[in-house]
Formats: sequence, structure tokens, C-alpha cells
Amino acid sequence: MRYTATALSLALPLALLAGCSNEPDGETADGASDPASEQALNGDLMTDPDMAGNNEGDAALSGSGDGSVPAINTSPEAIAAARSRAAELVGGSNALRPAPAPRDLGAQATTTPAMQKAAQAAVSPGGGNCAERVEYSTAWAAKLPGAFPVYPRGNTQEAAGTDEGACALRVVSFRSPVPLEDVLAFYHTRALANGYSAEHVKAAGDNILSGTQGNAAYVVYGRRLPSGLTEIDLVTSNP
Repeated sequence: MRYTATALSLALPLALLAGCSNEPDGETADGASDPASEQALNGDLMTDPDMAGNNEGDAALSGSGDGSVPAINTSPEAIAAARSRAAELVGGSNALRPAPAPRDLGAQATTTPAMQKAAQAAVSPGGGNCAERVEYSTAWAAKLPGAFPVYPRGNTQEAAGTDEGACALRVVSFRSPVPLEDVLAFYHTRALANGYSAEHVKAAGDNILSGTQGNAAYVVYGRRLPSGLTEIDLVTSNP
């Protein structure tokens, strides 16, 4: 099976979701046993030219009309504009609450009780496995819950989601020239402001924010790339 780099970046959060399910061994989060999912992964991603106007603060950027991903503007002006818009979305720069220092789980441990609870909420609302039902399309980045939009001016690399049955699962991978700590502060602030719990850990090289509110959950995987860009995998479930 052919994977793009961004498809591989989605494998980590989707693997966590599948790992909390009750499916037999051999079932994978990328839907390898599901011909429809396999076709979606092997084919070109769908793009929605109108998506940028639909998400909060024009945060999500779609691919271009030919299916390519637009170049990321890394100029100081672009970074300042993204930070300014992020501050507006939380009620001003004074309202931003930096994520606490992460608790390092070490090389072996990859989950915490809070992360597992978040994953369970995404995997099995009503007893179904939502991770097996996802469709791949960048349009899902425009359908994130209001509490957790793509970071302003974030460049969506790949997205997946489903609203089938009781599921409301979103998995979005995006990149930003804004430093990782700023992006994490944005999601930490959004989580607390919307009544979610928040936990910050470090595992397998990723900074991971996660939390729940009732049956709703989120997990944010963040890393700094060698290029200097911030890469985020954002998983939400709001059944």
C-alpha cells in the first residue's frame, strides 16, 4: 500500500484510537481490511477550494485545484498574523495560557489514562469503532468542532473523518511556521475555555495534549520538524 508522508503522520493518532478498541489483532486503524478505506488511502486526496472560508477564522487551508498542497508562508509577517488571529480567537493575547511543562513518559510508555479515555471516546461511542469508518478528504479540516479549529493560517496536509452512526471523529494533520509552544498554548487555552480537561505529556518525540468533556475528547500531537515548521496531528470526537 502506498502512503504519503502525511498519511504516515496520521497513523500515530489513528493507531492509538484503534489500540483502545476491542477489535481482534490484525485490524488496523488505516482500514487495511476495508477496501473503501484502502482505495481512499491509495488515491489522491479530495480538495475543497471553498474550505478556507468555512472554518473558524479561515484557519484551515485547502489544497490547490490540482491536488497539490500550497507552499507555507514562513515570513515574519505571516507568523505575526497567525499569532494575532490566534490571540483574537481566545479573547486576546492576555488570555493565552501556555501549556504546562510536559510530563515525559519515556521511550516505552505511550499513553496515559487521560489519553486512553480520549481515545476510547473516539473509538467506541455506542459500541462502534469510528476509526474504521473514516473517509480521507481535506474537507474534514473545515468540519472540526468549534472548540478546536485548525490553528490560524495552518496548512492542512491531510484530513479524515466520519459522521456515520454515532461517530463524530476528525483527524487532521497540518503544518504551521508558528513555534510549537505557541500552537500548544492556543489549544490548551481553547480546551480550558470550552470546559475540557487538559493534560500535557511527551512520548515518542511528540508533545501531546489531551482531554475530555463528557463523551467529547481531543488529542493534539505536536512536533517541530527539521525544516523549522510545526506539525500537528489533531484528533477530536464529539459524539
